[in-house]
Amino acid sequence: MSGNKLQSLLEQMTLDEKIAQLMQLATPFFKGAKEQGQITGPMAEMGVSGDTVQNSGSVLGASGAQEIINIQRTHLEENRLGIPLLFMSDIVHGFKTIFPVPLAIGCSWDLELTEKSAEIAAREASVSGVHVTFAPMVDLVRDPRWGRVMESTGEDPFLNSEFARAFVRGFQGKELTTDTERVAACVKHFAAYGAPEGGRDYNTVDMSERELRENYLPAYQAALDEGCEMVMTAFNTVFGIPATGNKRLMREMLREEMGFDGVLISDWGAVKEMIPHGVAENEKKAAYKAITAGLDIEMMTTAYVNHLKELVEEQMVDESLIDEAVLRILQLKQKLGLFENPYRGANADLEAEVIMSAAHRKSARELAGKSSVLLKNEHHVLPLKKEQKVALIGPFAESGDILGPWSWLGSRDDAVTVKEGILSKIGSLTVAKGCDIETITDAQIKEAVKAAENADVIVLALGEDSDMSGEAGCRANIQLPSAQLQLIRELKTLDKPMVAVLFNGRPLDLHGVLDETDAVLEAWYPGTEGGHAVADLLYGDVNPSGRLTMSFPYHVGQVPVYYNHFNTGRPQGAPDAQERYVSQYLDIPNEPLLPFGYGLSYTTFTYSDLKLTCETMTEEQPLDISITVLNDGPVAGEEVVQLYIRDHSGEVIRPVKELKDFRKISLKPGEATDITFTLTEDQLRYHHSDLQFKSDPGMFTVYIGRNSKDTMEHTFKLEK
Repeated sequence: MSGNKLQSLLEQMTLDEKIAQLMQLATPFFKGAKEQGQITGPMAEMGVSGDTVQNSGSVLGASGAQEIINIQRTHLEENRLGIPLLFMSDIVHGFKTIFPVPLAIGCSWDLELTEKSAEIAAREASVSGVHVTFAPMVDLVRDPRWGRVMESTGEDPFLNSEFARAFVRGFQGKELTTDTERVAACVKHFAAYGAPEGGRDYNTVDMSERELRENYLPAYQAALDEGCEMVMTAFNTVFGIPATGNKRLMREMLREEMGFDGVLISDWGAVKEMIPHGVAENEKKAAYKAITAGLDIEMMTTAYVNHLKELVEEQMVDESLIDEAVLRILQLKQKLGLFENPYRGANADLEAEVIMSAAHRKSARELAGKSSVLLKNEHHVLPLKKEQKVALIGPFAESGDILGPWSWLGSRDDAVTVKEGILSKIGSLTVAKGCDIETITDAQIKEAVKAAENADVIVLALGEDSDMSGEAGCRANIQLPSAQLQLIRELKTLDKPMVAVLFNGRPLDLHGVLDETDAVLEAWYPGTEGGHAVADLLYGDVNPSGRLTMSFPYHVGQVPVYYNHFNTGRPQGAPDAQERYVSQYLDIPNEPLLPFGYGLSYTTFTYSDLKLTCETMTEEQPLDISITVLNDGPVAGEEVVQLYIRDHSGEVIRPVKELKDFRKISLKPGEATDITFTLTEDQLRYHHSDLQFKSDPGMFTVYIGRNSKDTMEHTFKLEK
């Protein structure tokens, strides 16, 4: 359908039909749905009429090719103008084949495999009839108390931007109209949702515009530059105004400055939430603020349907604002080819063949292996030897709860457990639960001790159940539950090697784990193939290569704690620093327990011979920076070579380090390679106090190393 035909279609629509097009409703509202009519609780209180459903523009949460075909067919029969529905769902880290949670995916530092995971998720979703996924979430995160850190790729704006691009490429491909195995991506949550006060979900966000532009907006911009079709608003405030009704944020910054001309959708119920936020006295005012801010689709509240027509009739809202919103929605439907093929990729016959295929599971296993991070390995306890007697103990030993939040259609029954993974490597295994997630009994302790008595090594499968992180999964105490720490202490008395495997959605305070065990493997929530991936790592069939993209705090009292912090005027550890009157805690270190970029391997890598082509950079003359990396250990392995810079004197204060590039390389034992990075003047730019984005002449330091702490360095000068 051409642009002229879309405009003609828009002109045929009544005002009621246009307003209904701006409403997104959950699946039970629609005829043809399996759960049709099962509208209870808050949904029943919405008071949505049959006419509104008949003319609505999009569906939330439908799945299954036949169900979506049934809903679409019935809708097209009853919609006066035959306008097809958009089907949208939360496909965050897999549709049915579940990949590791995004925070884990970030720790892979593998953009190619990340893109592939999104492509597989899109393939499974599209054959089931889904058109749009509410992903990627690119919110920068610095506070592990916030449950949704699991949905981000970490604390660095550059790395988040690279992953944002990879996810969008994977979901959308190159041509949405013809490639029916892809889905439209929706980047979220715009903006700064990852910075709630106190790490508490939905809480206030308050930051300067310079901070917003410097650290939080780049990843959204990267997703938009990659062609992301949709944006979702955040629940939080920005500049003191809820994002969903924030005209400056949405119309001026997102649309005018950042160049976004696609569909803008609210998060669930966010329009009506402007009332408790205290910026709208009623639904009518909330509708006014949202439409004037440029919000196209209202998700699961009725402010638009109940009040936009009245606002137009009272001349408070120009109908052209509604027209532009409707036209954007119609254009997305056109781009997806829905006017010509309203069922798009939905294919009930192909579903069973495509979903959870062996190839998809193989990719999930590979990414889970690359996403896990080896945090400790004393006395070379790992990798395990297949002749060793192993006692597998802990609440996650036989648990399928390793998919993590936002795994939607993922089934715990399909998940490969740690027990199953280890048994695929060795013939026999002693297993005991040891404790539940948050409770422990004397009987469980006795069972665990008995299981471990004849073992050569104890493998502890520990962590948070999936409800302890994700949306609304915020925690003030980010240690493992006390029952699991007690289990570690009880088994420690046996004086046997202990390996802890952690399943969790956030960086934890690892006291009681890191200091009490011989080895620690951070597996995060690894997804459907988690048990196989963990076993691959434990037995050395895969060499750990994951590196942290979010710092692990020494204590929750430090948070937010992140590598790219500012120095302060009285930095701890400066050559002339006093003992007391510096920026420090009296009872804990300033530094995190484990820094950004950290991760161990079963081999060792040595860095040497850091060189710069010259010691002066100009706008026309970039720097080439080279370093030699040697695998001087016993096995092949992958290393993430990380490049950071520091601007020693800016117009505003600058971070002590900033990631600017990285390479993930593979080296055989004894193999060395030279890595060369090119650093350009534009990579030294930042937002000044007047918000201009430019660089300053002066001295810089470049750092290259295995993480943000362990680096080699060299200074250079930028001349203008």
